[in-house]
Amino acid sequence: MTHSNQHHNNYDHHVHHNHHGHMHTHTSNKKLLMIAFFIITGFMIVEIIGGFLTNSLALLSDAGHMLSDSVALFLSLLAFWFSEKPTNAMNSYGYKRAEIIVALINGIALGVISIYIFYEGIQRLFQPAKVQSMGMLWIAVLGLLVNVVTAWILMKGEKDNLNLRSAFLHVLGDLMGSVGAIVAALLLWGFGWQIADPIASILVAILVLVSGWRVTKSSIHILMEGVPTNIQLDKIRSTILEVPEVESIHDLHVWSITSGFPSLSCHIVLNNNITEFSFENILLKLKHNLKKDFGIEHSTIQIETIELCESGESCD
Repeated sequence: MTHSNQHHNNYDHHVHHNHHGHMHTHTSNKKLLMIAFFIITGFMIVEIIGGFLTNSLALLSDAGHMLSDSVALFLSLLAFWFSEKPTNAMNSYGYKRAEIIVALINGIALGVISIYIFYEGIQRLFQPAKVQSMGMLWIAVLGLLVNVVTAWILMKGEKDNLNLRSAFLHVLGDLMGSVGAIVAALLLWGFGWQIADPIASILVAILVLVSGWRVTKSSIHILMEGVPTNIQLDKIRSTILEVPEVESIHDLHVWSITSGFPSLSCHIVLNNNITEFSFENILLKLKHNLKKDFGIEHSTIQIETIELCESGESCD
């Protein structure tokens, strides 16, 4: 076996191993989301019933947030299912972007729910309603435990997956909502402060709005083909130019197909002291450096030479 063939076999094995690893994390992410979905949906129903029975807006606002969690988790599961669908003649990247579109819908839904809770809370500040504090307290404590368990489950997933991160943010906001409801219930029970319930619901609404804004912003950035936030274009440029044979670089683009899937395309101009045989070695070296330093596995690099540029081809 020649050295070149051996190199290719190693490379193919490496790619296959990476793909297998990605599939494994993908499956475990989906499983974690499914468990979280059933826990959150089940408790959301309990909280809605409890909110009506105790007449607590803080519980209902937390249930509203849990509803958005439940929908978010369901949409995330749908997105995972879509992203598993193979590529076809119409969608050369498959359906990987479905995850980002779902995350965007999530973020907007959170914003709408928070504005509604905010409005209701302001109304109740001027017309406080009678709330059953003990029932509210027990349901809020149970809610806190449910959120802690769900957050712990989601933390076991992939760190840079936007869908999992948006689901985790939802649950974290929920956790704060449960804490707010507990404090409000204690103030109601101890001091009879009816105003504590709408104040807690307004605070939850602000938390929901912040997490919604973050998810929406990240999603729009990816849909606008923005450079991934953890990658600096200048550093990529200097990494490529560090290879001695590379004279210059132009048309450099870095974007994300979906979360955790950065891609790169560029044109490089090579100097004269290279042979056609070394083209492949230069490409392999560049791809290796981009993967090692920036985690970019999907790169398309077009090679040009100084002679080609001087013969009238556009190499700007």
